[in-house]
Amino acid sequence: MRNIDEFLALVHGEIGLSLTPETVRGGFDELPGWDSLHLLTLLTAIERETGHRVSMPGVLEATSLHDIYELTVQGAGT
Repeated sequence: MRNIDEFLALVHGEIGLSLTPETVRGGFDELPGWDSLHLLTLLTAIERETGHRVSMPGVLEATSLHDIYELTVQGAGT
């Protein structure tokens, strides 16, 4: 995943949420219909697409999908 737009496309494709670079910074509680199953679905898709594992401690500290995106970018650099 090279940029936020690709991340947003993945979120939309896997979960069906249409977000913008601005709205992706909102908290999980602001996402319509968000639940923990969505998070697991997204993490599986991220790891499949990038070939890199996402830090579970980082995920548990995340407060938004943007935080998850940042973890994805960091994971791809290692």
